[in-house]
Amino acid sequence: MFQRTGRGVVLTELGLRIVPQVRAWLASTEQLANDIRSSAETPIGKVRIGSLSSTAHPLLTTLYRRLRERFPLIQLTIREGQGAQLETWLEDSSVDLAIVYRTNSTPRNGDIYLAETSTHLVSAVGDPLTAHPTVDFSVLHNLPLVTFCRPSSLRGYLEQMSIEQGIALNVALEADSISLQTHIVAEGGMYAVLAPFAIAVSSRFCPLRASKLINPTITRYVALAMARHGQLTPACRAVIQVIQEIARSGSEIVPELMP
Repeated sequence: MFQRTGRGVVLTELGLRIVPQVRAWLASTEQLANDIRSSAETPIGKVRIGSLSSTAHPLLTTLYRRLRERFPLIQLTIREGQGAQLETWLEDSSVDLAIVYRTNSTPRNGDIYLAETSTHLVSAVGDPLTAHPTVDFSVLHNLPLVTFCRPSSLRGYLEQMSIEQGIALNVALEADSISLQTHIVAEGGMYAVLAPFAIAVSSRFCPLRASKLINPTITRYVALAMARHGQLTPACRAVIQVIQEIARSGSEIVPELMP
């Protein structure tokens, strides 16, 4: 399982392979004890959620408030990360659920789609490229962009679309921090490609303007994904139920952008 090194111990190849199953087993054991202590009508236990930073608020703050009212014995643990990191956490069972973006219109692997969202070109206020509500995808050709580091589902999707449309992406700066991206964009001369949630959150702290990318429109889906190993506990099912209820309100998932 472990191999000694000069700085301590590391997992062997076998250890790395079975870590997801061990984590799922430990989580199931803890939840079994919780289930024994509780009635079927009162879910109890810890639910670990991975989230993109742009969806943490207000979605997960609303979730916490509703759980506190209806299921006070459920304890939330929330971790923020980018798309590829969230997928790793789902794969190795570091989280039970994750809020992620998908590009395929059909849910897979048990995903629950919560909302459909568009993608926008973001600039400083007063930039002529974002003077109108929509802008053609072709304007991205050689435009200086600040975007996410690889691996990134959005960046991969943009690169795929660029090849299909015959344009060249000019990634001038890589940054996983949405706050850093938008502050750089707000200074002028640089652009970002983001979803409405990220723009709405960031515009509270720095002035931004955004236009929806069209021809083609880049549609993505806010999805609730489940860990690849282990079973859903009653507490997880209760959390899924509440998240779906929140999603039906719309604005908690995909906010309206100010013109």
